[in-house]
Amino acid sequence: MNDRLILLILTLSFVACGCKGEEPTPVKPPTGTPVESPPAKPVLKSTEPHRLPLESEPVIQLTAEEIRDGWIQLFDGQTLAGWQPNNDINWHVTEDGVIEASEGEPGLLLTTVPFADYELRCDYWIEKDGNSGVFLRCVPEFATTPPGPSAVTTQCYELNICDSHKEFKTASLVARAQPTHVVTGEEVWKSFHVRCEGNRIRVSLDGEEVLDHTDETAGVRLSGLIGLQKNAGLIRFRNVALRPLGTKSIFNGTDLTGWREVPGSKSEFAVVDESIALKNGPGFLESETAWSDFVLQFESKINGDGLNSGVFFRLMPGTDEAPSNGYELQLENVFADGDRRQPKDKAGTGAIFRRTTARWVVPNDNEWFTTTLIANGPRIAVWVNGFQVTEWQDEREPDPNPRRGRKTDAGPISLQGHDETTDLSFRNLRVAELP
Repeated sequence: MNDRLILLILTLSFVACGCKGEEPTPVKPPTGTPVESPPAKPVLKSTEPHRLPLESEPVIQLTAEEIRDGWIQLFDGQTLAGWQPNNDINWHVTEDGVIEASEGEPGLLLTTVPFADYELRCDYWIEKDGNSGVFLRCVPEFATTPPGPSAVTTQCYELNICDSHKEFKTASLVARAQPTHVVTGEEVWKSFHVRCEGNRIRVSLDGEEVLDHTDETAGVRLSGLIGLQKNAGLIRFRNVALRPLGTKSIFNGTDLTGWREVPGSKSEFAVVDESIALKNGPGFLESETAWSDFVLQFESKINGDGLNSGVFFRLMPGTDEAPSNGYELQLENVFADGDRRQPKDKAGTGAIFRRTTARWVVPNDNEWFTTTLIANGPRIAVWVNGFQVTEWQDEREPDPNPRRGRKTDAGPISLQGHDETTDLSFRNLRVAELP
């Protein structure tokens, strides 16, 4: 046997025994099956929050109980999606999943949608002698123009982060209220918990209540954007999450009072185990109440593999001929090639059907999941299990039919029976109007 043949045999034997070479190709799960992915590589510096790519896995920082209670992540741990800077500050996400800024004129990183009554929590880290803040209920104009000094008395509430401020130190509401006692903490992580209800704002720092202020001035604000400020020095934020308050149930868990079946529906609607059971289709169950600017939260479960449904809003009231002329929040957990970033038909659960693609198919079929929808004017945002999957502004021409154009007027909400395979459950449906 010649030397070349011996070498070939040894090489083949070595590879076959698994001593060297590539790992075996894994068996691809069927489409729609959840798969484990390697840890995500955090997104690095960028000032274009809506163009950052979503990495291989979402970062869910909420517990299952918090998700059921309605908490949502305002920061996804990887990108600045859902935020907008109002100047050229170098806002970016660091390798350890932290929002950071250190350069540029004073300015804000703002949410793209407003919030009214809520609990807000976030961690911050500020360098020595730095100056920052968390802005509450900011006017929309803040999104394009950094606020002037007088704005804090009429156009927002500034929860200050500045141990060295001459008058309004950390945990004060600048130009409005002082904390109960002096609190400090530079170059260490600190945690704010804020509760805004009506004209009352309460603040805790590291679990200790430090401020309780009721605004009885003419400048009281009941709704607005949330902003993270970079004023002077290095500032970092993480674990930014919010729970809407003031939502009211629109399903009593016993019967379908407050709802009507749209004429011509072939779907079956029943109350089973305190949930709305929806089977067969097509058909629609429509609320008797209409909303324009609102927060909607609900739990749903797709009882089968690959089924399709939706929740419609700002509807034209449904008729036999036109049952669903509204915006459609898609419910479909199917994705391609084992990749949750590739939802079927460029939609996916949480998408606005035919308008947006979900950034991620978060939930699984046959499991309860929680959805949060915020509609405010032309701006629409959706979170699924606390993770934001849609952020969109409808820039079409106005039209009373959202299928044809932008609609901001009030309309009912409806639950869709898509076809004869439909089998879904809905529970804990609740709405809060945005003032």
